[in-house]
Amino acid sequence: MSKLEELIKELCPDGVEYKAIKDICKTLPKKTLKQRELINAGQYPVINSGREFYGYFNQYNNNVPAFCIASRGEYAGFISYVNVPFWAGGLCYPYTSRDKKILTKFIYYYLKTNEKYIMNTLVARGSIPALNKVDVDKLTIPIPPLPVQEEIVRILDNFTELTTELTTELTARKKQYEYYRDELLTFGDDVEWKKLGNIANFSQGIQVDVNKQSLEWKEGYIRFLRIVDFVKDNEPPRYILKPDDKYIKQDGDLIMIRYGAAAAGKVFLNYSGAIANNMFKITVRNHILTNKFLQLYLSTNKIYNKIIANSKTSTMPAINFSSISGLLVPVPPIEEQQRIVAILDRFDKLCNDISEGLPAEIEARKKQYEYYRDKLLTFKELKKEPQDEQQYV
Repeated sequence: MSKLEELIKELCPDGVEYKAIKDICKTLPKKTLKQRELINAGQYPVINSGREFYGYFNQYNNNVPAFCIASRGEYAGFISYVNVPFWAGGLCYPYTSRDKKILTKFIYYYLKTNEKYIMNTLVARGSIPALNKVDVDKLTIPIPPLPVQEEIVRILDNFTELTTELTTELTARKKQYEYYRDELLTFGDDVEWKKLGNIANFSQGIQVDVNKQSLEWKEGYIRFLRIVDFVKDNEPPRYILKPDDKYIKQDGDLIMIRYGAAAAGKVFLNYSGAIANNMFKITVRNHILTNKFLQLYLSTNKIYNKIIANSKTSTMPAINFSSISGLLVPVPPIEEQQRIVAILDRFDKLCNDISEGLPAEIEARKKQYEYYRDKLLTFKELKKEPQDEQQYV
């Protein structure tokens, strides 16, 4: 029998009482900060409506362990925990426990098990998703004895710490990958250099009205590839009537994104389908460069920054054929291209493959954590004894 099981058997064998947030928590101060007031190297984190810190500030309005629930925007209902002095912004609900026998972090862990319910059920999905504080205050929390809470928090903290360590290692590996990619793909006069426009053809995608796109595949239709398909995970696919072959990308064909502050200039090989007009296909003539080698070269920090710098910009980068056709690219022997690709593929697999390497281990740990969190935080509700009715003569 584990220590936790022993504690539950000893201290709350018949179940635990459930209480509403409003009865066990104190609402903390909050105040809106404008983005221009944030400081990159500020002393205190700012919690607002996102999954990450909103920024930093040199003052704090709370100095107690707290959980904060995002109240508006895309991540309304997301719950974060903070145990350092912080500034609570206007788009979150900050709370702390009002009872020394109820741990704020225990409440946070329990609410995390209900985060999807809060996001999917309590958040009003209008033009701007919003969560009503009254609904948060009504949420009920199991209140086991303090030693039980402490043991659960200890177990879940250990899981969280391990995942954090793995994530830190993965971040370091990704930086290492970028360093070796840029080193391996730096060439001098020992290789031939050619302008990209002299060795490749460019073909722009097709513009399709949103009303002519389908969420389901139909006979004669083909997948329609948009920017969001390449830069966002699990995006539902769209389909269109199959257009001319010049608009179609096969899996392994190289495309470059034309527009967007974050996406312009990025290159991809994955997926097959008809490409949208905000990207274009790059087809190397005479196979003097492999698509994977060219993709890796165009992704190096130095070349990517050069592509963006050369793009015509108004409010955001906009890449056209002329802005990249003059780009000089190295043409080493095919065998050398394949050698470099093989080395970087091994690195990439370790950093990004969700079935192997660190990402797979992190994903497994997260699932294990969620499983144990839900299991540890499931309590039988204590049945209250009916009160005797007062007798009147």
